[in-house]
Amino acid sequence: MKENAVITIISITIIVLNMMMIIVLDIKNAIMVAAMAEVTTATMAEITAAVMAVTTAAVMAEVTAATMAEITAAVMAVTTAAVMAEVTAATTAVTMAEVTAVTTAVIKVVAAVGAGCFNLINN
Repeated sequence: MKENAVITIISITIIVLNMMMIIVLDIKNAIMVAAMAEVTTATMAEITAAVMAVTTAAVMAEVTAATMAEITAAVMAVTTAAVMAEVTAATTAVTMAEVTAVTTAVIKVVAAVGAGCFNLINN
């Protein structure tokens, strides 16, 4: 009887130790999962921040370059058209005034020469 009781106690002790081992392993696994979750979260946050910084910088550079090119082209087109219109108008006005003045002077000289010749012929 004593032997059976000892065997029973030993068997119960082994069962209890096995159960305690299972509980310890479960706790260890829970801690490992939590640690891995923490590491994964921190790592992914770092990777995401780095990737987003590089991607954002590249995208913003492209968008800024394209936008500035479009704006510059539009502004230059409008400015060039306005400046060319002003310059053409001013140049045309000055040129026409000079041509008119020179033509008028030439016509007066020709008229004076013609009148002088007429006077010489008639006198």
